Amino acid sequence: MAPMQLNWDIFCRVIDNYGDIGICWRLARQLVSEHGKCVRLWVDDLHSLQPLCPEIDVLSPRQRSHGVEICHWSETVAVDRVGEVIIEAFACDMPVAYLAAMAGTMPKPCWINLEYLTAETWADGCHGMASPHPSLPLVKYFYFPGFSAATGGLLRERNLLAIRDAEIAECPRCETLEISLFCYDSAPVGELLDILAESPVAARLHVAPGQALAAVTAHFGGSGPWQRGKLSVLPFEFMPQEDFDRLLWRCDINFVRGEDSFVRAQWAGRAFVWQPYRQADEVHLHKLEAFLERYSIGLSARSAAAAVDLFRAWNSGQGLRPAWESFLAASPEIARHNRQWAAKLAGDPDLAGALVKFCASKV
Repeated sequence: MAPMQLNWDIFCRVIDNYGDIGICWRLARQLVSEHGKCVRLWVDDLHSLQPLCPEIDVLSPRQRSHGVEICHWSETVAVDRVGEVIIEAFACDMPVAYLAAMAGTMPKPCWINLEYLTAETWADGCHGMASPHPSLPLVKYFYFPGFSAATGGLLRERNLLAIRDAEIAECPRCETLEISLFCYDSAPVGELLDILAESPVAARLHVAPGQALAAVTAHFGGSGPWQRGKLSVLPFEFMPQEDFDRLLWRCDINFVRGEDSFVRAQWAGRAFVWQPYRQADEVHLHKLEAFLERYSIGLSARSAAAAVDLFRAWNSGQGLRPAWESFLAASPEIARHNRQWAAKLAGDPDLAGALVKFCASKV
């Protein structure tokens, strides 16, 4: 019988404020709650985790929440034990002392480099590839989340879609267009606000703290909430991930960014607009186009063009007004498509479950 691989260590360096740690926090909790693993989450910036887990103490080097042991990752980290599975999130470079301890452990731990999500087809062929360490007796495996059965899947908790459907069924129908806004500072927020404020359609915009709220404040002034025409703009505080999921479920359209909120918007089954994390040489735009190519399959030509045009306009800052109008006109079909898209993605194994199975195969 293969070992249970009970002890898992996840290492996370925070780069995209809440995206990196958001993914690692979801994964750690799911490994504990659904797979019975003992998980240590090593994170270099506890301040970024606290908005997602308000009960933690940012000054405490070690603590426990939701069954996960949370460890502050400093340069002088002491290695008291090595996990049977080690997840290096997003090529974050493991501590040298920990690598040395891994090399001296028998049997060797399963070492995973959890990559960023991409819809690009090359990820299908690279998922699961082995990479021997150049000087230590260790092998690292590249694990790619993705949108096909050939990749490692997407984070999805057990019964997530059933819980979503039950909660949506209990929400009363609202004639006001409900929109959430979570974006980077390069998004054309001011233009979106003007479009919504001038529209005859009543809308309520829920604005995330951070860069999205800063952009709204710069455009309107003051501290909010704001009322412009039939547009109500409501800032919201940081909230636990489950509450953010519920906000996405309630909204008709969700503007999301990065990776974690991008995935959650798809599970919401609502219309959404994605802003990928900006990268050098416009690599992020290649990721955008690769996703749109997969996502738009099944939409009519008119609705596919409307969705694609709005995604591109939101990321380029050009042509937002006509793209928005076309998107709204096509929104009934896009909403139906997104429910089907979520169901299709849910037909593949979820990332945590697939990862547990993958690691067990490498013993």
